[in-house]
Amino acid sequence: MATTAKPLRIDIPVANDERKFPQGFFWGVATSSYQVEGAWNEDVKGLSIWDTYTHKPGNIKNNDNGDVANDHYHRYKEDVALMKNDLGANAYRFSIAWPRIFPNGTGEPNAKGLDFYNRLVDELKAAGIEPFATLYHWDLPQTLQDKGGWQNRDIAKAFADYSGYMAEKLGDRVKYFFTINEFRSFVEGGYQGLNVQVGGGKIVHLGGAPGLQLSNGELNQVRHNAVLGHGLAVQAIRSRGSADAKVGFAENMLIAVPVIETPEYVKAAEKATRELNADFITVLLEGRYTDAYLKKTGKDAPKFTDDDLKIIASPLDFVGINVYKPNIYVEPSNDAQGYRSVPINASHPKMQASWHVFDPECIYWAPHHVRSLWGAKSIFITENGCSASDVVSPDGRVYDSDRVMFLRAYLTQLQRATADGVPVKGYFLWSAQDNFEWSDGYSNRFGIVYIDFKTQKRIPKLSASFFRETVRRNAVA
Repeated sequence: MATTAKPLRIDIPVANDERKFPQGFFWGVATSSYQVEGAWNEDVKGLSIWDTYTHKPGNIKNNDNGDVANDHYHRYKEDVALMKNDLGANAYRFSIAWPRIFPNGTGEPNAKGLDFYNRLVDELKAAGIEPFATLYHWDLPQTLQDKGGWQNRDIAKAFADYSGYMAEKLGDRVKYFFTINEFRSFVEGGYQGLNVQVGGGKIVHLGGAPGLQLSNGELNQVRHNAVLGHGLAVQAIRSRGSADAKVGFAENMLIAVPVIETPEYVKAAEKATRELNADFITVLLEGRYTDAYLKKTGKDAPKFTDDDLKIIASPLDFVGINVYKPNIYVEPSNDAQGYRSVPINASHPKMQASWHVFDPECIYWAPHHVRSLWGAKSIFITENGCSASDVVSPDGRVYDSDRVMFLRAYLTQLQRATADGVPVKGYFLWSAQDNFEWSDGYSNRFGIVYIDFKTQKRIPKLSASFFRETVRRNAVA
């Protein structure tokens, strides 16, 4: 008996309300001044520590530097148009180069430097893109480094003066200010070197400008001076900026992930996260160094006053966290610490960057811990992304399938956090474009727009299409 085959029906899944983000969610991309601007010695800009550090042979892979980088200083209009039309972003997190504003760190401001950021902000506003300004993304004026840099407590006041000036000049259009980006990275990387556990007992060592090797006691004082600078900057922004200015920081917090999702394991992960971040986020949000931190540092503990702690804990409007990887996995223990670290296995999956352990759940637990531990009412994911082995195919496209996988997996976990009531207000993808990636130079590409650094041609990658569709839906694409 003959039968007639029925046509095959294919149901194409679409994002539903269960995968949506809150209304009014900010979808942004991020860069930093030294990594994209170029124009390192134009329009009266002063030297930064990264200019000095990269010009010394051997410090950067392939002896790369940011002298030209993405030439964003001259191509910002093209780049803003890309953000609007090709990426669909409604927010842009950029940083201001301190030595472009104050070539000597303090003193007379540089009108040409301020003019660039005025023009950039105006271009963003005209494109319907909300500007989020970071005041310090590591490019310290070299003149201040010559006076001791962050080892010198006076730098905290200099940073506050610069921050207040920028809030005064841009505050009529910029409503969101981040004081400092990644305290831990620039302090530990620049003043001693940073060791990252990547599984199986393997450690990746990361360094950066100014390339010093301080003792533990000296390093802890730099840590303290940095958080003090943040607190003074918050006060300066409140004093000199607009009444509706919103202020916070952006820190690459150390994240403890519970091995099993039970109340006991989650509690252990929260305890671990609080102590892992005792030197930065915890003191910033609690106004005190934990007893365990002071006991651990002993004679190497930083010198501080009660007034310092009050300044450091100046009230904030939001908390920004840069989330890439889990730092430890934990389980509960019966000792005073309350948790035990579980080793990351040697075969644990990683992304292309040697330090980048892969686990999307970290972007669920990071904001969860910030809310549970410190009661944050507004949280931004200020960086998240990955590098990939991006190449231009014969058809002219860049097929970064691994980055699409990464973003879909991480954003699914972030949406889970918002669905659970964690007050995440926005997400900034790192990065808007390939750029100068610090000690790796141009060998690691983190952008969703490919940059040909010889011609400065911009090519939106496959991940740009994924991001644009996610923004359009306000849901994981």
